[in-house]
Amino acid sequence: LTSFRLRSSSVSLKVIELEDFSELEKQNLIGGKAGIITTLNARTSVLASANPVESKYNPKLSIVKNIDLPPTLMSRFDLIYLVLDKVDWNADRKLAKHLVALYRDDNPYVSRRDILPIKTLTKYIKYARKNYHPFIGDDQSANALVSAYVDLRKVGIDPRSSENIITATTRQLESMIRLLSQKVNILDVKEAERLLREAIQLSAWDPETGRIDMDLITTGHGSHERRVLEAMRDAFAKMLLEMSSKSISLKKALEDFKAQSDEPIYDKQFESILRTLEHDGVIKVTGTSRSDRTITII
Repeated sequence: LTSFRLRSSSVSLKVIELEDFSELEKQNLIGGKAGIITTLNARTSVLASANPVESKYNPKLSIVKNIDLPPTLMSRFDLIYLVLDKVDWNADRKLAKHLVALYRDDNPYVSRRDILPIKTLTKYIKYARKNYHPFIGDDQSANALVSAYVDLRKVGIDPRSSENIITATTRQLESMIRLLSQKVNILDVKEAERLLREAIQLSAWDPETGRIDMDLITTGHGSHERRVLEAMRDAFAKMLLEMSSKSISLKKALEDFKAQSDEPIYDKQFESILRTLEHDGVIKVTGTSRSDRTITII
């Protein structure tokens, strides 16, 4: 009697290409082999690096738009750091000296051995994942974690504005806990908070407002951009309702909207407005290409 069994496996010490981003986000994968169809856990730890979509980081855009990953997936990473190649005479000189020294046999400071052999690093990660499951050992550490989370939330409070920005969610609190050692003490909490603060200040910085906004990571849109889109949506809906007819070509609607708007209207913004209004049941868009698409008011 021949039997088959389908189970999940892991790839260790390999450079692999991740394709199923949606499965990583949902943390499960539907597999089908040898006539067996089942759902497998995709709860994996990912250490990844990514280049900007235009091969150069655009400081005027958020990190989500620069990397072009779904916000729902970006928010799964505990720490996100930006490594930017900035022009700095001293840093450039040190880097150039170091690279040149790597090719000199007489350099006593250059070792041909790895600082940490791959084999040792693999064993370390495997041991840590198997044996270390952080737990909070005392009230002092627990209170420090709560205070760190509350302090991160306070960063979004602006006394000059009635609207507060989300600068940390419970996911950041969970990230701090995951960054800790087996038995958490006060020093672990401080170090985890430092690592998280450094990451948030770079990855969640909104170039539009110059403030930290976690909505950029979780939704792809900062609070300022969201308000702009809402104002555009309301203005476009008003324009459609004031028309004499119930339908208009998408091309003509975009031209009219751009003509009456004081702000520039980008294609992605317009598509987002259409999706929102269609989802809300205000309009219906028919057609395939932009040239023959039609907007009908419901």
